[in-house]
Amino acid sequence: MGKMGTCKVALAVLAAGLYFTACDMTPKSGKQNGISFDSTLVDKSYYLLENPENPHCNLQIKFVYPADGDKAVLPEIQKQFVTAYFGEAYDTLAPAAAVERYTADYIEAYKDLETDFKAELKRAEEGGLPVGAWFSYYEMSSDQIRFNEDGLLCFSVNFENYTGGAHGAHAYNHFVLDAKSGMRLTEEDIFVESYQDNLAEILVAQIAKQNNVSDPKELENMGFFSVDEIYPNNNFFVDETGFTYTFNEYEIAAYVVGPIHVHLPFEAVQFLLKPEGPVAQLANLK
Repeated sequence: MGKMGTCKVALAVLAAGLYFTACDMTPKSGKQNGISFDSTLVDKSYYLLENPENPHCNLQIKFVYPADGDKAVLPEIQKQFVTAYFGEAYDTLAPAAAVERYTADYIEAYKDLETDFKAELKRAEEGGLPVGAWFSYYEMSSDQIRFNEDGLLCFSVNFENYTGGAHGAHAYNHFVLDAKSGMRLTEEDIFVESYQDNLAEILVAQIAKQNNVSDPKELENMGFFSVDEIYPNNNFFVDETGFTYTFNEYEIAAYVVGPIHVHLPFEAVQFLLKPEGPVAQLANLK
């Protein structure tokens, strides 16, 4: 996940009390894909100018990754996990090495603030003002295995950080992998051609239902942007109950609304699934 706030490409939130529980990192039980997992934890802080009285950054990582499985596919699956969690800059590294490199890069990027901090200290001393609170940064991330059966491996990456400003940033990003090839599956792999309009209508109807409004246009009075512009965003996972989509902050609604999680049972979208696609068979089994 570079410079602060830009080094993570596909990360997401560790936010208590919201829809997901990042502490549950165990694959769902049932028919498994023959993939086992390991995890690496990081909780590291650095104080500016190495003085514990100064502002500091705190980095927390809870990275669950495939550790064993089909030797022909495992490297690709691990690459998918590393890229999803840390970004393309780390995709050539093994999971443990990616964690180590990312941690070092995060601390080094934070150290770049020390020049500005020295100047801030001087201004504060001369003007009798407190040092800006924005110098205190944090970043928390985790991932969770959502489904590991019937040739599908689905996981979510949750991310939260603060790098100054009025509030922190949060994101939930989901990934669906073909466990036999290790490649990521997108909506185009799963749904029939020209699925977008129908799927958009289903998503909007479900969002309205979740917010207890009969007319989707009423959502626009609740902080949502134009409901006519809500479309599938490829940010979904699949499990034994159906699809779960997430629209992150500012994507379809104001920040105060928060991330929007939309669950679509298989029966709601079955007519849009490719008959021979990777999810249709799972839908028929459930």
